Amino acid sequence: MKRFDLELLNTLVTAVEQGSLSAAVPILCRSQSTLSEQVRKLEQQCGVPLLVRGKQGVVPTPAGQRLVDHARKLLALNDVAYQDMQGLLLAGDVRLAITDYFRPDWVPTLLRRIRGRYPRLRLHVASLKSAFVEEEVTAREYDLGISMMLPDVAPQPPTGTEQRRLLRREPLFWVAHSSLELTPSEPVPIVALPASCALHRYTMSMLEAHQRPYYIAYSASGVAGMHLALSAGLGVACLNASAVPEGLRRIDDALKLPRLPPVRFHMSAATPTVSALVAEVREMLAQSAC
Repeated sequence: MKRFDLELLNTLVTAVEQGSLSAAVPILCRSQSTLSEQVRKLEQQCGVPLLVRGKQGVVPTPAGQRLVDHARKLLALNDVAYQDMQGLLLAGDVRLAITDYFRPDWVPTLLRRIRGRYPRLRLHVASLKSAFVEEEVTAREYDLGISMMLPDVAPQPPTGTEQRRLLRREPLFWVAHSSLELTPSEPVPIVALPASCALHRYTMSMLEAHQRPYYIAYSASGVAGMHLALSAGLGVACLNASAVPEGLRRIDDALKLPRLPPVRFHMSAATPTVSALVAEVREMLAQSAC
């Protein structure tokens, strides 16, 4: 009976989750040629193709997806075993608030990884508007929070070491479904969150400053609702890069919409000193945000 190499399995899982071998390079700190060779070894060991490679990246074959499902369990069990030997099998509650603009396609995978690594963890997660994330973390209702800062909003200075950390910067794009046909002379049908959303207010003010006529075609309660409305061709939305789903196209130039500067995502902690468990989860979030 042959045994799988966990490093090779980790490469396969990371490539599938990131969508390409090139995107897995900075996470695994290996060259793309090395990762390709590792996948080739796995395929040779299994005797079947595991990935379909294309211009858009990689997707698992049916056999590849089955192996990815097994690999996730094996890697999680490996982490638990290692932590147990190191006396690091942490237990307790972690309360996490995240803006739903933050990598919505990746967050479920991230949370699954956290739960797999810390089986004794009780994770409490809320999806909130960025302003509420900041308020709730400041009030210590949540241990950690990930919020989005708009271009004209300066982040508050931290009150303690590591209490606020810049995770990533992302460009803002105007996007729509290919089925939506508009001309630059028409008012732009906007898909957005309610006016209580800071991004809504910011983007509308930019349209008004550029004298670009618009109207609210669809008001969603969350980013998932915006995705549904956009996929139905109901209008145009402004989204950060990681919140743009497949099937949408950029229309900044086609409709003469104002170019927007990037946004920043920050992670805040309720207190300067956090528990070992919260610190571990914070590091996982920071590493996964790259």
